[in-house]
Amino acid sequence: MFRFKKRYFLFCICLSLFGEQASAQQEFDGLRGTHNWIGFSDACNSLYHHLAQQAYHYLEQRAKGIAGIKTLAQWKERQLWTRKKLQEVTGAFPSRTPMNEKITRTIEKEDFRIEHIIYESQPGYYVTASLFIPSKIKGRMPAIIYCSGHSNTGYRSYQNILVNLVKKGFIVFAFDPAGQGERLQYFNPSTGKSDFQWPAWEHSYAGAQVFLTGNTLANYFIWDGIRAVDYLLTRKEVDRNRIGITGRSGGGTQAAFIAAFDERITAVAPENYITSFQRLYQSMGPQDAEQNFFNGIQQGIDMADLLLVRAPKPALIIATTQDMFPIQGTIETLRELERIYNAYDQPAQCKMVTDDAPHASTKKNREAMYAFFRRVLNNPGDTTDQQYKPLTAEELKVTSTGQLTTCLKGETIFSLNKKEAELKMQSLEKKRNYTPGYFSAIVQNAKSLSGYQEPDQLAIPVFAGRAERPGYSIEKYLLKGEGDYMIPYTVWKPAIPSDKVLIYLDPSGKSADAATGGAIEWFVKKGLMVLAPDLPGTGELGPGAFKGDSYIDSVSYNLWFSGMLTGRSIVGIQTGELIRLVKWLQQNYHGTEIYGLAKKQMAPVMLHAAAFDNSIQKLALLGPYISWRSIVCNERYDPAFLYSTVPGAIGVYDLPDLAASLAGKKLLLAGITDGKGHTDPIDIEKDLSVIRAAYKGETQHNLQILPFTSFEQMNGQLSNWLEK
Repeated sequence: MFRFKKRYFLFCICLSLFGEQASAQQEFDGLRGTHNWIGFSDACNSLYHHLAQQAYHYLEQRAKGIAGIKTLAQWKERQLWTRKKLQEVTGAFPSRTPMNEKITRTIEKEDFRIEHIIYESQPGYYVTASLFIPSKIKGRMPAIIYCSGHSNTGYRSYQNILVNLVKKGFIVFAFDPAGQGERLQYFNPSTGKSDFQWPAWEHSYAGAQVFLTGNTLANYFIWDGIRAVDYLLTRKEVDRNRIGITGRSGGGTQAAFIAAFDERITAVAPENYITSFQRLYQSMGPQDAEQNFFNGIQQGIDMADLLLVRAPKPALIIATTQDMFPIQGTIETLRELERIYNAYDQPAQCKMVTDDAPHASTKKNREAMYAFFRRVLNNPGDTTDQQYKPLTAEELKVTSTGQLTTCLKGETIFSLNKKEAELKMQSLEKKRNYTPGYFSAIVQNAKSLSGYQEPDQLAIPVFAGRAERPGYSIEKYLLKGEGDYMIPYTVWKPAIPSDKVLIYLDPSGKSADAATGGAIEWFVKKGLMVLAPDLPGTGELGPGAFKGDSYIDSVSYNLWFSGMLTGRSIVGIQTGELIRLVKWLQQNYHGTEIYGLAKKQMAPVMLHAAAFDNSIQKLALLGPYISWRSIVCNERYDPAFLYSTVPGAIGVYDLPDLAASLAGKKLLLAGITDGKGHTDPIDIEKDLSVIRAAYKGETQHNLQILPFTSFEQMNGQLSNWLEK
């Protein structure tokens, strides 16, 4: 009997909890504008689809231009244009400085030796590498640079290919990409590993800071490779006219990129990389930071251009039919390349080999690669792929400690980029004179860099329902956005009509603070009408299924790269949609005062909107981070802030500049953090002083800077903000 009562009691508790959960779910569903609308069932992927459509537009323009090329003279003109454009979207390379190369030790094997080498591709920026040299040298020998794919151990994961090549009579030079092998950027001495479990994460985490500064991670990777060629040419064993480059996956990316920029490379054989951006967007989406050029697609660049620019030099595309890099794009890229090689009357110089396999190296493909280099580098002989006894980890260690960071303590991508960012910030600081012309320039720069698009004529919104609560009602709407999606938003109306409306932005979307007794209700009971939207990437319009290879702390860096490739930023798109909603309010509620409240990483959206549109008269930013400067100058920034950043903004404008431009408006800043999400007063004050300098004299009272612990403790300050 006791057991029955106990079980019944537990059943009642579970039933009660289930009832509460069901009620909460019903309340949430009741606020969903797309709930039960099958036509909007893919709404969460709207942002990615929209960014993809932007890419397709530019890629179609490029395809039309290529289709119009008929003569060799036109192809040569296209190559000149491509060479110049590739440099623009990659960024200027550093100056050639002494490499200070050093052979750390030599390993003797039966028929080859390995010289372990450290060189500086930039001052203090060390590269670990190994030179495999055949024992029998006959004059100057052909050399092949091998680029590592995304392996934690760098080129050591590809050692059997390296040994095959050296045993076939090639000098082989393999180097570690940044973030791999002995060049970990975020090495943790206590674990002996990177703080990031996957090389792409190391690349993208630092790469985002580089993009913010207006450079590209590709620039760093390519320059390391160019300096690898520089080093090879210092060796008396190497024939400077017979240099090849290859690599698989991320190494295929590097091989294609480096060869596109270095004409001293005779032949290139990228493996498991070449496809097309159209097919990439249609499948797994853009990849980690070093694979992306700054606004590359917008500027007319596709993957084919990496090889097109080299024609008629020898190229072998190595692919697998089940690869995650879509084989259809590979085939289409080859067809395009065949046209330029035919125009040069050199069709045999550009070929493709495929094998029916996933994203992997296969015996067939490896042997095709050996045969290719034997032919084009004039080194005839056997092309059979052999299996050799693996070299030991000790034999392949370049540094004394196994990591540059604990051995030489040199520069990192972060430290080099920080120096560049600080120089650009100094330039911006000199321009901050707070004159009307300055703020006008800031706004124009912000519109241009963010990829903001002025909302066009408003569509008629779809009324999706109404819910009644004591003292107010909640109306649901769907408004056509700039892309092929609808913006869901709720309008909270107090029983007594209000002439004031608050736009409420939460990173989690419109339902985050929508519960009975929640923050939105508090404002409604203060007599305000409230509009709470789901902007692209939030709420019902996000985050979507696309994660990519750099999904860090629940943030898809790849989604951010997808926008950057097309000259768009997520914050710029969100700003456009927010202003679209402002215009809807103006059309439907004439004479209404519009206020804005944004939390955390939605604060930059509200700042941009208020700077672009004077209709937003008061702003309250709760828990905002202070600046993009703080993100690029802190080695460990918060990934949650990424979507609200603008590539290339450092040195052009920053969030404090936007806030300063609002000096005539009431601005409440509560709980400011730095780029790490911490409340470091020293770091914060560097940027806060920019805002204080603008809010002075008669406008000084418009600025409130407060701590923030909870919404409830902010009630008094928010009441004052509303009333004054």
